Amino acid sequence: MSEVTLKVPSARARRRAERLAEAKNRLSSPWASALALVIAVVWTVPTVGLFVTSFRDNVRAITKTGWWEALLPSHWSEFGLGNYETALSGQNQLGTYFTNSFVVTLPSVIIPITLALLAAYAFAWIDFKGRHVLFVAVFTLQVVPIQVTMIPLLTQYVKWGLNGTYWVLWLSHTMFGLPLAVFLLHNFMREIPRSLIEAARVDGAGHVRIFLRVVLPLMTPAIASFAIFQFLWVWNDLLVALAFAGNTPAVAPLTARLSDMVGSRGSAWHLLSAGAFISMIVPMVVFLALQRFFVRGLLAGSVKG
Repeated sequence: MSEVTLKVPSARARRRAERLAEAKNRLSSPWASALALVIAVVWTVPTVGLFVTSFRDNVRAITKTGWWEALLPSHWSEFGLGNYETALSGQNQLGTYFTNSFVVTLPSVIIPITLALLAAYAFAWIDFKGRHVLFVAVFTLQVVPIQVTMIPLLTQYVKWGLNGTYWVLWLSHTMFGLPLAVFLLHNFMREIPRSLIEAARVDGAGHVRIFLRVVLPLMTPAIASFAIFQFLWVWNDLLVALAFAGNTPAVAPLTARLSDMVGSRGSAWHLLSAGAFISMIVPMVVFLALQRFFVRGLLAGSVKG
């Protein structure tokens, strides 16, 4: 007769399962569901209003009636694509600025992630003198307000001859995003079991091979989480865009143009609603596409065994 071995869960595993069950029960509470529904409605209503207004061609009707009244059948004749056609053509040139936003955003996401991954690996798995002091110094850079760096950076960019190019935006967003990227990726990297790193070293792997073959494949949730944060930050940024690019069609992103579309006296805000919704499409697609990685990255390390 063959022997059957029963694996009894350890006390550590049982405690973890109990905590997960307790957290699941709290999240499934009717009060939690009701609160989540209220927050969802409050968060969604302005977006719905912006969406409806962006299709109302009758500017005079927009100033006299609310967007909720436009949903009635008697106001359906006001709807059309005129606002979008005006926003994307003519002097507004949203298509050009839309392309500029992609050119600015993609390198501003890839560059800090690449540098932060290398720095996080060094802080997590390479023992060198002053490592902890340097990591604390990098972390404290997050408290430095962006506003106080504008004039020194712009002065330096002018001295280097980079003013009016994409490089000023790429370098600025990289510098502003690196502290958070290093901190987030380092914390996630420290959750990787040391046994995996030691096993790779026993097999003769160096730091480059360990980083590429062992660490990097496990970092997908954390990389996606920061990529979403950085993408949304850079795409929706207005302060850095106005400070370093202004409204120059050659390099200025979409947000810089949207700030001028409202008009000098606020008379063209119907076009602003169409332009704002155009700028929202890409962040929504990015977030929905990477949402599962985003949640995994935020929850990484939140449950300890």
